[in-house]
Amino acid sequence: MGSSQKRAIQNYRSRLGERGLVRFEVLGKDADRDLIRSLARRLSEDTPEASELRATVSKSIVGETPKPGGILAALRRSPLVDADLDLSRPREEGRKVDL
Repeated sequence: MGSSQKRAIQNYRSRLGERGLVRFEVLGKDADRDLIRSLARRLSEDTPEASELRATVSKSIVGETPKPGGILAALRRSPLVDADLDLSRPREEGRKVDL
């Protein structure tokens, strides 16, 4: 690659940087090429729709973080909440062991 081509690429990438964009490479299936390109194009826009799309994709990939108290909330949703269960155990001293 000649020096003029390197300079042109460097100028292009610096202009991208001024707009807050970077260039990177991803690997994927050929069938997903158009989808990935259109997704990248939409995410590069500075619009509320792009922010919403970014949040949706992030939530889909990462998943929701569990909230504190999730176990307690699950137990409260249990069908056994109002059941009259006797969960007390008799206190036993145990057996005698001859050492």
